[in-house]
Amino acid sequence: MYDPSQLRTFLAVAQTLSFTQAARRLGLRQSTVSQHVRRLEDAAGRQLFSRDTHSVELTEDGEAMLGFARRILAVHEQASAFFTGTRLRGRLRFGASEDFVLTRLPEILEGFRYDHPEVDLELTVELSGTLHEQLAAGKLDLVLAKRRPEDPRGELVWHDGLVWIGAERLRLDPDRPVPLIVYPPPGITRALALEALERQGRPWRIACTSGSLNGLIAAARAGLGVMAHSRGLIPPGLVRVPERAGLPELGEVDFVLVHGRRRTSAQGAADALAAAILAGGDRLHRGRRV
Repeated sequence: MYDPSQLRTFLAVAQTLSFTQAARRLGLRQSTVSQHVRRLEDAAGRQLFSRDTHSVELTEDGEAMLGFARRILAVHEQASAFFTGTRLRGRLRFGASEDFVLTRLPEILEGFRYDHPEVDLELTVELSGTLHEQLAAGKLDLVLAKRRPEDPRGELVWHDGLVWIGAERLRLDPDRPVPLIVYPPPGITRALALEALERQGRPWRIACTSGSLNGLIAAARAGLGVMAHSRGLIPPGLVRVPERAGLPELGEVDFVLVHGRRRTSAQGAADALAAAILAGGDRLHRGRRV
């Protein structure tokens, strides 16, 4: 009933909320993406997206289709692998940024391990900047991390805004430097936060530095200061700092998958894991684990 190619297109649009970005991700024309979505809506007999010239949003039926599409595609891939006799093997060195510590990425990795039991998956959790450096040095095969929007590297998983967050009871004194909770260099959110404050001419001080997201969250919950964070991944117990605090806009950030430049024996496994993350990418910032 449902064409796998149309389901893949649907997932790409659902994750990027953009027909243009979905077309770029899939290597298709935008008209083809629109056609796939229209045919899938015809097959379902429901509207999956509400869209106008400015925005694309999932409808309630579109939200329901997300789960069905993931499961249908997963079974499709399992059947293809079974009947073609292709079993992935080898060592796959995968790096994920600290941002995903509290998300449902482990569920995606668990599914990958179930589907490909002969792949030895090695996970490295680090700062995005560090992961990009390790990938360039040939120490990793695939990375899921942040990048600045102007950075051309990688395949877009989703696009998000950065916001200031802190404890709900926190109050900033406008006459004192902004207390910052940050990753150490080369953290991307750290750099964007400092650049934004410098542009505004707002004095700041480092109240806490930690390479661990859990460490940053603990400091923020204790009211030590504010931190720059992805809008779609705000941890439980923390809230957006209200606009009346006068903090500068932080801009936007992309979460991307980047493959190593060198062709290795892990290429097939890296491609399969990348496909699994792209298929389930909406789970990384929808209904995150608490």
